[in-house]
Amino acid sequence: MTDPSKFTKARILIVLGIIMLFPIAIAMQMVRIQALEGSELRNLWDAQALDAIPIPAQRGRILDTKGRILVSNTTSYSIAVDPLVPNTRPEQITSILQTLSKHTGKSVDFYRQRIRQAPTGARYIVLERSIPREAYVAIKDLRLRNTILEEQYRRRYNYESLAAHVLGYVNHQVSGQMGLESSYNNMLRGRDGEQQVQRDRLGRIRSMVGAPRRQPVEGYTLKTTIDAHIQAIVEEELHQGVVRSRSRYGTAIVIDPRTGAIKAMANYPTFDPNVLRPEEAEFRRNYAISDMIEPGSTFKLVTAVAAVEQRMVTLDEVFDTPENGVRMIHGQAMRDHNPLGSLDFENVIKKSSNIATAEVAMRLPRETFFQYARNLGFGTHTGIDLSFEETGRMQRPYQWSNVTLPWMSIGYEVQVTPLQMVMAYSAFANNGNLMRPYIVDEILDEYGNTVQKTRPTTIRRAIRPETIRKLMPAFEGVVTEDGTAEFARIEGITIGGKTGTAQKFIDGRYQTRYRASFIGFYPTDEPQYVVMVLLDEPRTSIYGGFVSGPIFRQITSRIMGLDENLQKEIVEEIDRPMLARAPQVRGLSLESATGVLDQLRIRHETEGNGTVVLAQSPAAGEEITRGQRVKLTLGNHHPIIEEGQTRVRSEVPALSGLSMRQAMMALTESGFEVQMIGSGTVYAQFPQAGALYETGREVTIRGRARSMNTLTTATAGGR
Repeated sequence: MTDPSKFTKARILIVLGIIMLFPIAIAMQMVRIQALEGSELRNLWDAQALDAIPIPAQRGRILDTKGRILVSNTTSYSIAVDPLVPNTRPEQITSILQTLSKHTGKSVDFYRQRIRQAPTGARYIVLERSIPREAYVAIKDLRLRNTILEEQYRRRYNYESLAAHVLGYVNHQVSGQMGLESSYNNMLRGRDGEQQVQRDRLGRIRSMVGAPRRQPVEGYTLKTTIDAHIQAIVEEELHQGVVRSRSRYGTAIVIDPRTGAIKAMANYPTFDPNVLRPEEAEFRRNYAISDMIEPGSTFKLVTAVAAVEQRMVTLDEVFDTPENGVRMIHGQAMRDHNPLGSLDFENVIKKSSNIATAEVAMRLPRETFFQYARNLGFGTHTGIDLSFEETGRMQRPYQWSNVTLPWMSIGYEVQVTPLQMVMAYSAFANNGNLMRPYIVDEILDEYGNTVQKTRPTTIRRAIRPETIRKLMPAFEGVVTEDGTAEFARIEGITIGGKTGTAQKFIDGRYQTRYRASFIGFYPTDEPQYVVMVLLDEPRTSIYGGFVSGPIFRQITSRIMGLDENLQKEIVEEIDRPMLARAPQVRGLSLESATGVLDQLRIRHETEGNGTVVLAQSPAAGEEITRGQRVKLTLGNHHPIIEEGQTRVRSEVPALSGLSMRQAMMALTESGFEVQMIGSGTVYAQFPQAGALYETGREVTIRGRARSMNTLTTATAGGR
């Protein structure tokens, strides 16, 4: 029988033999690596230890048309510490914290607490992400291995919120997110360089003397068409206009119609690209190009051009509008802002009759009207070099209902952007040529050489020159004392334009909320600028001539002071602060009277109780100094008792010397019906001023034209 112990010993010997082979194998492998393949492996390690780090390129600057630097770059410095560097002593960390504290004003304990709160074993603890350069230099001079100092480029918007919606902003990676920063991001960002470095076994980077290096290429510089002075004027006046009218927001655009160059584009409220706050995110949207709106009466340009060119109307053709200002069209009520009586077509534009405009439009074939709208740029991109532009919406004729054409002719059932409206009027002001709008005039390299130059581009001829000659008096008439944009007038310069009031379509129906706009161009014999002002939900008045017109006037007056090609003597007259004329507010409600005075920047005070202005001092038409207050005497309508029934009567306001529109407004506010005979300025009325007259009854006013040299600055509003 076999002895079991012999098998056990054999197994032990085998295991021991195998164990003895391991050291021999390891020793042989070490000899092979060190003696035979050592040189080759060392070269391989050296190659793997090499790395490359980027050298950030400077982002290109953005300039205005005069070379002013709107956007540039600045360097920011951050500091972190590594407390686990070998041989670190506590006093070294204390020295770093004390130096940093001197320059930031924060205590040493504040920074020490940050180190304590860091995760165990952390070797990159950020103390400050932005420190002054003086602090950076002082800490660097300590020459301590524990410090990690980093330089980063930051975008700097030198004029803060100026032209913020045009310029846009960048994210934390310095990549454009909106405006020019986004649409020209590839050209602005340049090309990063590269520096070869070496990493040790712990992954730490160290530089190498003579290591290869590729220099960064600086981004291109953009020279824009924006004029910083004009932009500042537009933003300031728009801001004040939004506040005065208590609007939700406002948009304004100034453009050179001859080239399509945007001189200013503003929105209010606005934001500062240097400090992006989450609560202001909604203000970053550029309403001028991304807000699709129903434009209202400013769209009547399309109807007028199409009807005249297709010979569907002549300027002297008379239209009889209903006495109550309402006409049913295919079962829907179309209204004028006031009963307008009989009007020739020139006055249809001048007084903005919806009813007569729709009547003219319905003479046109659907396809013809649609094509004219298309020719003027609606329903397509304008081609502006800004990101996030909307195209607007315009249905094809086969999708139209019976009421689409008449309502589209007055600016409903169509959606446009404010920029599209400006470009359409620019075509009218530019002898019929529709231009492509643009903001970047030149692209320059880091040495100032021109890389790309924008040439004005004509998209198409949208209007015949003879059509413009025929219609120009009508659009000039809008900006007169009895037009709808009397507030936009400037003495001594001819301005053409159109007002717009559009009810807002929200949640499937039209609400009692409005947008009010005015688009004007000047001088009409050779227009140099087209200016649009749009206000969303103004509360002092819903009419574009009343709330947007004064903003246009202020912008235009101040731009004229900058432009040597415009009449300087006109500017001196406009800017003279001494005298104005008191507007007629007697007979108006207190809210309406306050709105009129606020628009003219005339201070006022009240006496008495009530909601109606019964008297005013100085009287309408009298000269007042700009700092003088107008005193308003308040009261109520006078009730009378007759045969057991209470009826209301009011004092008939004084109307002599007012424009027909001013008089109509005063009478309507007082509760009277109006019969107008003639046009221009009121010279007679019945009943006489001061008479107590039953509300709802008709007051007759007679008007006649007066010469331009008797007029002062505009003192009343329109539609």
